[in-house]
Amino acid sequence: MTTALVTPTAPLTARGGGFTGLLRAEWIKLTSVRSTLWTLALMTATAVGVSVLISAITAAQWKDSSAADRQGIVEDPVGTIFGALGLAELVICVLGVLVVTSEYSTGTIRASVLAVPRRSPMLVAKALVFAAMALVVGEIASFASFFSGAALLRDHVTVTLDDPGVLRAVAGTGLFLAAMSLVALGVGALVRHTAGAIAGVIGFVLVLSPLASTLPGTVGKHLSAYLPTNAGQLIVFAVPDPEAVLSPWQGLAVCALWGVALLTAAAVLLKRRDV
Repeated sequence: MTTALVTPTAPLTARGGGFTGLLRAEWIKLTSVRSTLWTLALMTATAVGVSVLISAITAAQWKDSSAADRQGIVEDPVGTIFGALGLAELVICVLGVLVVTSEYSTGTIRASVLAVPRRSPMLVAKALVFAAMALVVGEIASFASFFSGAALLRDHVTVTLDDPGVLRAVAGTGLFLAAMSLVALGVGALVRHTAGAIAGVIGFVLVLSPLASTLPGTVGKHLSAYLPTNAGQLIVFAVPDPEAVLSPWQGLAVCALWGVALLTAAAVLLKRRDV
């Protein structure tokens, strides 16, 4: 995952097709690094595999489960099927950081900046390409996990895409991963150092969001609700939490706005910093 990213300078210029050339160049950067594609493939396989495992265990232990547990699964089986979402989220975030910081660690960022003196379009193109890639991979993993999990649970609970909120939850999972990829890219572009940026993203995903949920009172509840992970994950549950501060779509929007805000701050600093 730390392999140097290839930076083709010609497509980044106006003669290379303007912003379309920038998008093409960023696509070449990502797809020319085998570790990126292998990581995304491994993430998809692992996410689907873990979802299948969770669904199979749930089905096998159905009779031994408590009535309350069974009722919770019946009310929202999608939440059970997507038990591996946190793993996919973490992989996308770490990879999003590496997409940016690897250019700084290898020095190839200099070639990119020389080819695109305005700098900001380069960052926008990078964000669009990686977010689109995260969206496609996320949707593949999401739908594959859903159909596999639903098949394993069908003897105990029936769930289809036609059920209320299910299609929104399944499709929303890919959207959530795309939004988190923007957050990771923003952190990577701000910090620029791989270790520090990964630590920051992991702090968001694994530490800060769960910790904020434990804060007492209304302030703690709202603070937790507006963190990117907590807000974005609302979209993946077919049955919304009636006590949630945000609706599923509002939560996804907040998560995406975090990414946009971080990338905007990174774009401002990119113009002022020496590479």
